[in-house]
Amino acid sequence: MSLHTINKLLQIMAKLRDPVEGCPWDLKQTFETIIPYMIEEVYEVADAVDRADRTTLKEELGDLLFQVVFHSQMASEINAFNFSDVVTAITDKMIRRHPHVFADMQTQSIGGGEMNSWEDIKAAERKNKANANDQSVLADIPIALPALIRAEKLQKRASGIGFDWPNTERVMEKVREEVDEVEAELVNGLSQDRLKDEIGDLMFVCVNLARKIGIDPETALRAANAKFEKRFRLMETDFSRDANGYLSGDLEEMEAAWQLVKQKELKN
Repeated sequence: MSLHTINKLLQIMAKLRDPVEGCPWDLKQTFETIIPYMIEEVYEVADAVDRADRTTLKEELGDLLFQVVFHSQMASEINAFNFSDVVTAITDKMIRRHPHVFADMQTQSIGGGEMNSWEDIKAAERKNKANANDQSVLADIPIALPALIRAEKLQKRASGIGFDWPNTERVMEKVREEVDEVEAELVNGLSQDRLKDEIGDLMFVCVNLARKIGIDPETALRAANAKFEKRFRLMETDFSRDANGYLSGDLEEMEAAWQLVKQKELKN
């Protein structure tokens, strides 16, 4: 990418935000109002990766880059920082976090010294941030993260100081324990708040199990969603719909069709 290319994008963004000749929609945006668009772009990037659609991935990465440029332009308008500052900050951070690549520092394999150095460097960075008064190892994990991703990050941080189950067997025991507690709440007919609490515990420990066996829970759930959608779409083609959009078959018939779809999938 040439300097001319990125400068052209920055000029386009500045033009869109020009108080006199800019776009009314772009002019009325704030850091807060464009965040939903930025989050949406991240998920569209993930979707393109999941589908191995490189053409769409290129387009979605461009859309995501535009969101970074948008934030940078608004920040420059209040003299906070500009796009160049953003690039400099991430450049410095990557060099600082990879001393085994960019400096004469002996490290071990990726499973040993390098990862320890990475975590040590990140911990030191957290201490130097504006919220340095918060000395918790859980400091600076964004609350706005999707709950599934944040659960994994919380668990990883806790694991870093030894607060973790020693093996997957112990985690499985906890999964079974949480399932039993959900069942007990259902049998006892207790409040929705109690059920919500127990369901939350079950989901949290399932994230822990995925982390423990090296599976990214967000990726696993996205795959499960895609699998369900694919199977459901195939299953529903076997049925007509009534005026309200309901499938013509009853639950037993739909379940039988679902099982046939699964069997065909396994054969392929």
